[in-house]
Amino acid sequence: ILEAEGMDLDAKSKSNEKLKGPSLSYRISVQSDGKLLVGSAYTKKMELQPGDEFKISLGRKNIYLSKVT
Repeated sequence: ILEAEGMDLDAKSKSNEKLKGPSLSYRISVQSDGKLLVGSAYTKKMELQPGDEFKISLGRKNIYLSKVT
């Protein structure tokens, strides 16, 4: 009935999609000064705080970051 009256039932879910922002790509580049910049979205996902340390492990094709506890 609501749809017949012109109300969009999916409007709420579509508006929430816009608030999420871009998806994480899990790729970064080395900066010109040799540093790797890890964005805030990644540090939030890893629950890192200023001063936290993490271990860098090299794989065959990947670099792994593990939080030091």
